[in-house]
Amino acid sequence: MDFAGIIPSFGGFVWTLAAFVVALSVIVAVHEYGHYIIGRLSGIKAEVFSIGFGPRLWSRIDQHGTRWQISALPFGGYVKFLGDANAASAGADEQALARLSPAELRHTMHGAPLWARAATVLAGPAFNFIFSILVFAGIFLWQGIATDRPEIGRLMALPGGSYELQPGDLILSVEGQETPDWTKAMQAVDSLPSKDRMSYLIERSGEKLTATGPALYPARAAGVSPGTAAFEAGLQAGDVILSIDGTPVYVFSDIQALVKAAEGRAIALEVWRAGQQFKVTLTPKSTDLPTADGGFETRYLIGLNGSFFFDPVTRQPGPWEALEGAAGQTWAVASSSFSGLVHIVTGAISSCNLRGPLSIAETSGQVASQGAMDFIWFLAVLSTAVGFLNLFPIPMLDGGHLVFYAYEWAIGRPLPERALSLLVSAGLIVVLAMTLFGLTNDLLCP
Repeated sequence: MDFAGIIPSFGGFVWTLAAFVVALSVIVAVHEYGHYIIGRLSGIKAEVFSIGFGPRLWSRIDQHGTRWQISALPFGGYVKFLGDANAASAGADEQALARLSPAELRHTMHGAPLWARAATVLAGPAFNFIFSILVFAGIFLWQGIATDRPEIGRLMALPGGSYELQPGDLILSVEGQETPDWTKAMQAVDSLPSKDRMSYLIERSGEKLTATGPALYPARAAGVSPGTAAFEAGLQAGDVILSIDGTPVYVFSDIQALVKAAEGRAIALEVWRAGQQFKVTLTPKSTDLPTADGGFETRYLIGLNGSFFFDPVTRQPGPWEALEGAAGQTWAVASSSFSGLVHIVTGAISSCNLRGPLSIAETSGQVASQGAMDFIWFLAVLSTAVGFLNLFPIPMLDGGHLVFYAYEWAIGRPLPERALSLLVSAGLIVVLAMTLFGLTNDLLCP
């Protein structure tokens, strides 16, 4: 047996599992705390707040009588309110409720006013969205946002260096194309010629100068997306692609064009990394990408993200500006998730885009390996996705409970117990079917 080969694989599995458990525990804790705190503020008593299922590993009871616990199976969690028959709050414990006085019944999910129950259920997804917004805002405040004009901050390492450009230079034009702001700079990227050095008009210490510099948007990997061909081939952020199948590349659009032309066949890349050159062969993967009009297009990608040859000078945003940008980012994640689901259901894109827990676990490990900031960003994205998923009008999910409450509000009485039980059972089947479908995609889809 090849123990030398097993050890790295085992280490990778442990890292992936640890990252997944951390990610899931954080998201579940946020979601369930939303249910707990709004329930408590609404007068509903929580008996148990658990991270994980199964036997208790640790627990304590707080001053409100709630048992806080960590359980042996760290793949979820729950809040059990007074009078619930089980951890899923899928029904009432009729015998327990019968023993309660009218005053005590008010502190159960089943005896509380409709508004309190609806607010408690809605709070789970809402806290997921709030968590995402706060995390995104914190990242914006920590990293800053680019100033309005393209001013060079940190220069990236490139094979040809930075030529005559320096940190602090303000780029006024590239190859004669004016770049007064970032919008114009991005427009220039699409129309500049493919070459490794370009002519810049810059402002330095109040003086306008002409200087030679690298390609504005070079063939450099600013990042590598987890689960892609580039990631699996071992490419890293900072790698510069020198050629593809022997064809020299100078700007990032050269990579995109050659990958597209390959139409899914394996391609050979010559790569520069910190002064060293090596070759790698990889096969682009067919990927469904969202478009600006809300649709999707299918393209072959290798998973590299591009950027300018420099990090821009940044400024510190105000708290409101950071929150506004974070809310926009959260909305973008949720809306793209909804659009993707609609396109899967209608058959416009492959059902392989719907993945299950194995893919989430693998992505957790891959993102965690790229650094703490990437992992924190991933937590915010995952939190939005979980909040969005829980709003589906499916019994067993929060959205299903909200539908029941809407019925009760409109009709003036709750659903009959038998109908509720049948719907909850149907919801459980749907949730299990979705999970099984995701797992099947994890195992069978490329």
